[in-house]
Amino acid sequence: MALMDVVHYGDPILRKKCRVVKDFKGLNKLINDMFDTMYEENGIGLAANQVGVDLNLFIIDISDIEGEGEGEGESIHIFINGQIIDSSGESWFEEGCLSIPDVRLDVKRPEKIIFKYQDIDGKIHTNEIEGLLSRAIQHEVDHLNGVFIIDRVSKTSKFSIDKELKSIKKESLDKAKQRKAFVL
Repeated sequence: MALMDVVHYGDPILRKKCRVVKDFKGLNKLINDMFDTMYEENGIGLAANQVGVDLNLFIIDISDIEGEGEGEGESIHIFINGQIIDSSGESWFEEGCLSIPDVRLDVKRPEKIIFKYQDIDGKIHTNEIEGLLSRAIQHEVDHLNGVFIIDRVSKTSKFSIDKELKSIKKESLDKAKQRKAFVL
């Protein structure tokens, strides 16, 4: 297992819609490395494009969040080719993002979602999800569709962090030029 570099705001891979996963055979190492990276960065979710990989895949672990995931393994998730097929309600919550370090913004999202995805074996699931897991899924699905939390807030909120965004973007573009393509 190895740590991967987290891609930051400004890198073009974060603004494109990620490719559908068709070959599930070579994903285990990538997923394990993504979990190691997410834990090292103190995150609760990580999309493949956040580590420079153009695949519709993300992971979530909310086991360290108080009150979430009572049973063994219930809070650790791997979602492949996921799509939100319905949503209801609304809630506000302060979100951070590993691709926009040290920035936190209040984001409004649906409270409940119906989520369709595949697991590591390619089996299709459809679940109704709410609470923190719903919010984390929506955040990561946004990443896979090229959307950031800054796209979900007012212009005033975005303007308040403009200086930080410009700095992150400049550094990120320099790193993007040096990144090698991921191959399964």
